[in-house]
Amino acid sequence: MSLRACRRAVVLAYVLVKCILRFWWMRLRGPRTLERRALWLQKTCNDVLDSLEIRHSVEGRPPRSGLVVSNHLSYLDIVVLSGAMPCFFVSKAEVVDWPFFGKAARSGGTLFIDRSSLASAGRVAEMISDRLKLPVPVLFFPEGTSTDGSTVLRFHSRLFEPAIAARAPITAASVRYSMEDGTPERELCWYGDDKFFSHLVKTLNSARISAAVRFGDARTFTDRRVAADETHDEVVAMRAARSGLEEESALTI
Repeated sequence: MSLRACRRAVVLAYVLVKCILRFWWMRLRGPRTLERRALWLQKTCNDVLDSLEIRHSVEGRPPRSGLVVSNHLSYLDIVVLSGAMPCFFVSKAEVVDWPFFGKAARSGGTLFIDRSSLASAGRVAEMISDRLKLPVPVLFFPEGTSTDGSTVLRFHSRLFEPAIAARAPITAASVRYSMEDGTPERELCWYGDDKFFSHLVKTLNSARISAAVRFGDARTFTDRRVAADETHDEVVAMRAARSGLEEESALTI
């Protein structure tokens, strides 16, 4: 690993130890409500962003409740989106077994879903219904998998149903990455058969990263397929608009 990667790894390890201590201090101070756990995760993720030297910006107004749906490029999305707002994630079941990160996700109130099981999807949908009553949004990635960023896959509509039934607001969000040395975004994306720790090392070795999150306006829908299709198109449009701004900025420079 490069000197830059070693420095970042040391700082990241320090941050992770500090977040564990902060979690236990939270337990000692009072009940671990779901809202407090989401705030703990937000603080942790902002510290992780700093340790990885990731500059992050937010456009639009982060929602305070309802459902949020986003494109999915990497495990970094979770850190960037949670850093932008306290929220509860819906994550694939495998994450719960990851060293440290699985425990941190559970501690932050993440819901875990086995995407191959209809029964698991049904249980998670019920839990989402309960979470939608809280003043903290629920966020999931309706593509069902991460991609290389070249396209946004069609959104699965099943987990939109709790928000449809509750007439809860649904907000589209887009995530985009860039690196100061001009390395393409896809080099930061974690997809396919790439191993987590080998990709993390590559991330630690990378040039300075910028992450941009953009939130659309909250809307209510009466049909889950319509909600999935319209928020998908909104995410595609937000990513395209952001790409245009970056190209214009590069030409100006």
